[in-house]
Amino acid sequence: MSRLLLLHGPNLNLLGSREPELYGAQTLAEIENELRAEASRLGHELLCEQKNQEGLLIERIHRAKTEGVAYIIANLGAFTHTSIALRDAFLAVGIPFIEVHLSNVYAREAFRRRSYFSDIAAGVIVGLGPLGYRLALAAIHERLHKN
Repeated sequence: MSRLLLLHGPNLNLLGSREPELYGAQTLAEIENELRAEASRLGHELLCEQKNQEGLLIERIHRAKTEGVAYIIANLGAFTHTSIALRDAFLAVGIPFIEVHLSNVYAREAFRRRSYFSDIAAGVIVGLGPLGYRLALAAIHERLHKN
């Protein structure tokens, strides 16, 4: 069994009510519960965290290393486009991760098209809503079981 982390950044605690035309109607709790169940079915433990503060996200990434987290699914929200410090945290711990975005960032404002994480991520899933998380989990499961 591998330990995985689903990490959500700022404002994702408002899923279900925040701009549902962009982010869908599912709440964060619903997404997390479905993903935990799927991870368990695949034989993994999924930890889930959401933080609105950059420093708390950095600390959570650091802690993941000591907890034996094998892989991270990360939707860092607006920090995707602004945070070199979070990028450095991922590089420091060396835990592979998949970057996920619910909306199609390439069909939105120009500033959302720049990610500080895509080039260091194992993969990027964009614009598929909550399905993106399930696809990330499936990809992680496959990668972990190839070895």
